[in-house]
Amino acid sequence: MERMFAKPFIDSLEGHIDAVEILSRPSGSLTTVASGSWDGGILVHNLSTRKQIINLSQAHKGKVSGLCFAGSDRLFSCGVDRNVKLWAVGSDASDSPLNVFPGKYAFNSIDHHQSDPLFATASNLVQIWDETKSAPISNLTFPTSTETITSVRFNLSESSVLASIGSDRTFTLYDIRTGKAERRIVMQMRSNSLAWSPTFPTTVLLASEDHNLYTFDVRHLATPTQIYKAHVAAVMSCDWSPTGLEFVSGGWDRTVRIWKEGKGHSPEVYHTKRMQRVMSTIFSADARFVVSGSDDGNVRIWKAKAHEKLGVITARERAAIEYREALKQRWKMDSEVSKVSRTRHLPKSVHSAAKLKHTMLEARRVKEERRRMHSRAGETKPKSERKKVVIAEQT
Repeated sequence: MERMFAKPFIDSLEGHIDAVEILSRPSGSLTTVASGSWDGGILVHNLSTRKQIINLSQAHKGKVSGLCFAGSDRLFSCGVDRNVKLWAVGSDASDSPLNVFPGKYAFNSIDHHQSDPLFATASNLVQIWDETKSAPISNLTFPTSTETITSVRFNLSESSVLASIGSDRTFTLYDIRTGKAERRIVMQMRSNSLAWSPTFPTTVLLASEDHNLYTFDVRHLATPTQIYKAHVAAVMSCDWSPTGLEFVSGGWDRTVRIWKEGKGHSPEVYHTKRMQRVMSTIFSADARFVVSGSDDGNVRIWKAKAHEKLGVITARERAAIEYREALKQRWKMDSEVSKVSRTRHLPKSVHSAAKLKHTMLEARRVKEERRRMHSRAGETKPKSERKKVVIAEQT
């Protein structure tokens, strides 16, 4: 019954006139979220009042490709106009940037160091910048690399470790102290987004073009630790919950999905009739809400738990909720109860695409099995899905 009457959608934050490319939130705020759009505008929203705090309609010429907060009162943005800009978002906010850092190439992503006045940008190169200087202080590029870097992220615990993903299907680890790339893997398909786990410093999440998400332990990059399969189109974004127990993903299939860490199937699915391809997704700092940005120019707020009641809960209601949860735990192994808990309502187009994808994967499996049957004994051996993900590893 909870699933039938759940209303996960809360509100839509309007203001952009083109696709929302990127979302970001400060680590010290529960209500502030910034969004950047293809129209060159940046909006800073308050989730509790659902109003705009700051409207920078002409922040960049062309697409805003990266946003990150430095503390709670400063915002860095980058775009295809080859500029990085620093904005004040506190009480002294204004329409003009505090500083502008010109670059040679169009920027695709930006991330700020946890403690030092440094930030990293992704373009044709991975570059480290000092806030007090107008030019990059170092270039971090793998010697044989020819890709366009699409995203960079500092490790949340070991802040000298930087990760990047590239258009040539690579995932690379850098050490900014040595100023060079330490390790790199080449995957079957390119990744569109990456996120470091907030509770396990060595775990990284990758959203891939092959419809899957992968978690890797950076100490053993040869195989992923878990594969998450449910999307029926490219996964465009991912972000961890602050608790590290869940993460959210948004895909080209126009759905937002919330996954349990370590459970690679049956995620929670959110969708609306008007929502288009989801380009960016983030968790709120209290892990109660999910924010998504899509092609239709809207920033949407969702509940992290679809059936959760908002507002004040009385002691009687709390007891009823706990009783229902205990019942579900007690009967979760029953086939009918398990079927209800696994079932997710999907749009007709997504359901049809999922059926077609299942048919194609099953046909591929049968083909490989028949090929092995008609080969010499021991000539071809079955290969697990995890070992097919990484093509090569370089150190």
